Amino acid sequence: MIRVFDLPRPETITRVALPNGIVILVYENFEVESVVLSGSLEGGSIFETPAQNGLSALTAAALMRGTQTRDFDTLHGTLEELGADLSVGAGQHSIGFGGKALAEDLVVLVELLNDVLRSPTFPADAIEKLKAQRLTELKYSQTDTRYRVGLAFREALYPATHPYHYGITGTPETLSPLTADDLRAFHQQNYGPRGMIICIVGAVKARDAVAIVERFLADWQNPDQPTPPLLPALEAPHAQRRRYTPISGKTQSSILMGTLGPSRTAPDYHAATLANSILGEFGMMGRIGSVIREQMGLAYYAYSRMEGGLGPGTWTMAAGVAPENVSIAVEATVEQVRRLLREPVSLDDLQDNQSYFTGRLPLRLENSTGIAGALQMIERYDLGLDYLARYQDAINRLTTDDLLHAAQRHLDPERFIIAAAGPASGHPDGWE
Repeated sequence: MIRVFDLPRPETITRVALPNGIVILVYENFEVESVVLSGSLEGGSIFETPAQNGLSALTAAALMRGTQTRDFDTLHGTLEELGADLSVGAGQHSIGFGGKALAEDLVVLVELLNDVLRSPTFPADAIEKLKAQRLTELKYSQTDTRYRVGLAFREALYPATHPYHYGITGTPETLSPLTADDLRAFHQQNYGPRGMIICIVGAVKARDAVAIVERFLADWQNPDQPTPPLLPALEAPHAQRRRYTPISGKTQSSILMGTLGPSRTAPDYHAATLANSILGEFGMMGRIGSVIREQMGLAYYAYSRMEGGLGPGTWTMAAGVAPENVSIAVEATVEQVRRLLREPVSLDDLQDNQSYFTGRLPLRLENSTGIAGALQMIERYDLGLDYLARYQDAINRLTTDDLLHAAQRHLDPERFIIAAAGPASGHPDGWE
């Protein structure tokens, strides 16, 4: 376990910003023989149009299908020979990548990353196979109650003018027309060094890791790389809405309800995360799990989640129930939210969750992957290199009133989007 004075801090984190916009963070750890590489670059789904929804994710998935210097077999054969791995995936705001290798092979790992990000070929046959796979997955998802309720909730919470209204993987209607040329055009326009983060953790000197990244990526330029689009102004719903999605052949229903939560950089983010933990995370899924699942026996899962990303992410409560129990479970969940809003949590609940949050931080930093992820979070949200050293104090300073005010600021059951998906026979009266 990493002790407080062993946590990554400004004195042990090397941060270098290259002239082309790439930021490199390195943390030396010679207790292992490997290195972990983790990072991101701008180019997520917010850069695509609604008509081409899914283009960003398909582009990212195709990067590892071959480059100008390595075909699929050569690229993956090199990784296999090294016992290394490298992967790329798309999110709403960025393209994430990660890899792992022996420290002596870091130079090859970065070389491969450079090749994949800058020189993909997007073979037409590989793109068609990827599309077919995605379309099959989407077809299967249409019968998944948790997928369908998530889709209905997102579309009701975010208007069609907001990028978050749309999923990352796209729809059959938007994916089917996409071609290899579309992927090439998206890559050429959006992939570039500005805003790119590369975190390296492991048995390598910081100066050597920086030099390797500079060797392969310092010359990368894309004068056409667009700035991230501004997210439209957004308010929480003005009134409660209830939607039910019927799915044939189903015997269970999924519920998803909630509203907009704080961003990761909001002043009350930490207070809201602790309030959420008490509501539906800590122990056996907090108060929601205790009441709805354990005491009432209504659900086979029940919890709450808060996204807290760059934009207006969600604060949601979810449950899986028998169709006849949808309305009962919704009202029981709403009552737990109202309880959180009308009375401060107990001092015992606060202290238990403070111990939980501060205690799990060292566990998350026990390996190089966890440290690399923490460094990426610090840079992405501009938290400061001393964030991990300050974290325990930030959590322990929170009061019961802080949690109450955060919950009251963001949660209002009378303005919730409440969605459910299940058999047609389970459609509650009065729901859309």
